[in-house]
Amino acid sequence: MRVDRFLSNLPRFNRQQVRLLLVEKRVRIDGKIVSDPHAEVREFSRVEVNDEVLQTGKPLRHFMLHKPAGCVSATRDPQHPTVLDLIHEPDRDDLHIAGRLDFNTTGLMLITNDGSWSRRLTQPQTKLPKVYYVETEQVIGPEYAITFMQGLYFAFEDLTTQPAGLELLGPKSARLSIVEGRYHQVKRMFGHFDNKVMRLHRESMGPLVLDDRLKPGEYRPLSDEEIALI
Repeated sequence: MRVDRFLSNLPRFNRQQVRLLLVEKRVRIDGKIVSDPHAEVREFSRVEVNDEVLQTGKPLRHFMLHKPAGCVSATRDPQHPTVLDLIHEPDRDDLHIAGRLDFNTTGLMLITNDGSWSRRLTQPQTKLPKVYYVETEQVIGPEYAITFMQGLYFAFEDLTTQPAGLELLGPKSARLSIVEGRYHQVKRMFGHFDNKVMRLHRESMGPLVLDDRLKPGEYRPLSDEEIALI
């Protein structure tokens, strides 16, 4: 929400008062003085006027997790462990998943309480590449790469997938780069050739690469530099 709208929605300020507060540089968002009425107030922003706190906010948190197999990409599940069960942090219920993985798919997961950051990470228009290591039941033929680059028609959604890059690593292994996150997309792409995916592991999302020091089930906070990449 724009800061001028945020302040105007409070019963104590009218629009003229809000304009004066901004012009006189008496408003702070997350510790920084703002005078631009278009400055953004987010859910977790700390907002102060004349050193009085109007919204306490909470620190934004961003974690990289190495998801193990047999773990649900959900905040709660009555039958299976969830990825949030692996996060041992205060206020864990404030966190959400940015980019889900299937039950038996392993690899990079990003978990945060920063809604704006996760939307930038996952919204389709950003076309952020997601790279997977894939092992299949049968040999991967050269025609796969051509078909994936042309796009596959998914009748259920009535759409054609965006071009995807395929790098063969062995007879039954490859590295796949996609910019979407359709339901079971990778498995359905290989299923087009009646080739079952036996192992699927996400290596990266855009510029963020899974830390090879993290064992399955382990996590770490992202650095400021990593957060700024998105």
